[in-house]
Order: sequence, then C-alpha cells, then structure tokens
Amino acid sequence: MSIEALFAGKWIAGPKIDNAVGRINTINGNGCRAIANYLGEDLASKAEIDETVEQYIRLIDAIRANSLKADISVKATQIGLAVSEEMAIANYSKIVEYARQKGVFVWLDMESSNTVCSTIKIYESQVKNGNVGIAIQSYLKRSIDDVKRLADEGGVVRLVKGAYKENPEIAYTEWKERTQNFRSLMNYLFEKSSEFTIATHDLELIRDAINLNRIYNRNVTVAMLLGIRNRYAYELARSGFRCSIYVPYGTRWVDYASRRLREASNLYLVLRSIVER
Repeated sequence: MSIEALFAGKWIAGPKIDNAVGRINTINGNGCRAIANYLGEDLASKAEIDETVEQYIRLIDAIRANSLKADISVKATQIGLAVSEEMAIANYSKIVEYARQKGVFVWLDMESSNTVCSTIKIYESQVKNGNVGIAIQSYLKRSIDDVKRLADEGGVVRLVKGAYKENPEIAYTEWKERTQNFRSLMNYLFEKSSEFTIATHDLELIRDAINLNRIYNRNVTVAMLLGIRNRYAYELARSGFRCSIYVPYGTRWVDYASRRLREASNLYLVLRSIVER
C-alpha cells in the first residue's frame, strides 16, 4: 500500500456519492456544514467532463434528498478548462443554475497558478447572481489584488493557504511568509467583506478570526479538511461558531492525497490524522 493510500481513507469519504452523504450526515450531526467535492482535475476528454458535470448534478440532488447542510465545490479543470474557457464557463453555469434552483451553494476551487486568471473569469460569469464562492490561495503574491477585486464585486471568498508547488517569484514559499500573508488577507476580508470562509487548521489563525469577528460581526465560517482536526471543528460548532468540513469523494484521489502530503507546514497534522477519530 502506498503512503497516499494509507491517508486516503482518512481524508476521502469513499468512491461514491453515498459515501459522501454518510460522512456529511455525521458532520451535520456534530453541528458543522460540509463542502462536498468530486475528485478529479485536468480532464481533457469530453466524455469524462460531461460525466463529471452530471456527477455534480446528482450530488446536488443527493444533498436536497437527504436534507443535508452542505455546499459543493467544483474545480475548473474538471469541467472543461483544460479544453477551453468557453467549455468551462458553460459547464459551470449549468451546475450553478441547477444548484440555485435546489438551494445549494457552489464553491469554485482554485488550482495551480497558471489557471488563476481563467478560474476568476469563470467565477465572475456568475458572481452577480449570488450563491457562489471562490477559493483564493494566500501563498500567491497576487492574491491581495484578487481579494480586493472580488470584495468590490460582492464575491464570497474561501481563503486557503494553497498546496500546489509554485515558483518563488510568484508565491511565498516559507511557512512564516505564507502565514503572515494569510493573516493580512484575512484582516482585509474582515474589514471589507460581509461573508467569507477562513480555511485553516492553524489554531492561532482561528483564534484571531474568532477575536476579529467579535469586533466586525461578519458572516464568517472556519473550514477544515476531512480527517484533520475535525473534533476541534465540532467543538467550535458547539461553541456557536460556524464551521464547515471539506469532504472529497471519488476514485481520483492520488493527486489530492499527494498534495496534502507535500504540505510540510501541516506534517504534524497529517501524521496525527491517522489516529484521529
């Protein structure tokens, strides 16, 4: 068994929608929302792209049918960006419009730096009608400009640190720099945005977010990954703070698991996730 496979069982709900539904039920029962993601990226086959879009439609139906408190999160390269922006926008619009009918919020995940401009463009095609959010990676040096732009447009940001290998010319590569920039972006969101999500397992950053919200009283959520510090998320939820847990499912788990293992700053949490219940 590979090391990725060892961790995958903790971090990934399973291969099917029913596996995700089961995990989300447990998460909801502990007071947290979920963000469900169907694994896959860099798809170039129209048949695979179409199947992925339909998978998200079925996921939306499952969320409604089971009365789950859950959003979905989509990657641009799994719905056509590897083929063209036009295909990705068309498929994103199809998913978002169906989700709006069903009352399900849609996140657009951020991927490697060469897709950032296109991903933001795809998001902006639907932002004015609401019910959509986008992930922004704090380790990219451009992110402050992206956050300002999105805040001005009324966009909903999920602030993450980022887990792709990037060039030091465009990304902060040291843990301290990444954390400092995350904090700066978080402070900006508290000042300028009414609704956003802080996605981190860093207890100090979470405490800062809780303290800032006492001042600003925003619609802010703390998000964590499935299998990592989820008990702490449940404790936060019981204390009255909004929390979500990111729940990936599907068979294309290798890239996702490998990125989690590359996050050196999270090595302790990664190892701890093996024994955490």
